[in-house]
Formats: sequence, C-alpha cells, structure tokens
Amino acid sequence: MEEKVLNHLLKELREKEQSLLMSLGDGSATDFPTYQNMCGQIKGLLYAQNIMNDLLRRLEKFKDE
Repeated sequence: MEEKVLNHLLKELREKEQSLLMSLGDGSATDFPTYQNMCGQIKGLLYAQNIMNDLLRRLEKFKDE
C-alpha cells in the first residue's frame, strides 16, 4: 500500500516538474526573478523525488528481509 501511494506522489511530482520545464522552454519566465523561482521549484521537486525514491528502496529492502 505504501508503495502505491509513494508511486502516485512521484508521478504527480514528475508531472509538475515536466510542466515547469515545458514552461521554461516556452519562454514563460518573463524576467530573471520568475526564472529563478521556476528553477527553485524544479530543484525542490527533484529533491522530493530523490527522498521518495530512497524511501521506496528502503521499503523494498525491508520487505526482502
């Protein structure tokens, strides 16, 4: 059950990351502060994804023990 929830959250985070990347590519950042904000959001999303991936690995390892 935990894995299902984490995988769903990871999917949502990846979709938001892709949306921000597409916006950056489309030139939606009209000024430098907006660009910085979008980059900060992407960085935070990647950090959260790394934490969740680590947690999924630990859950898998725990299940194997």
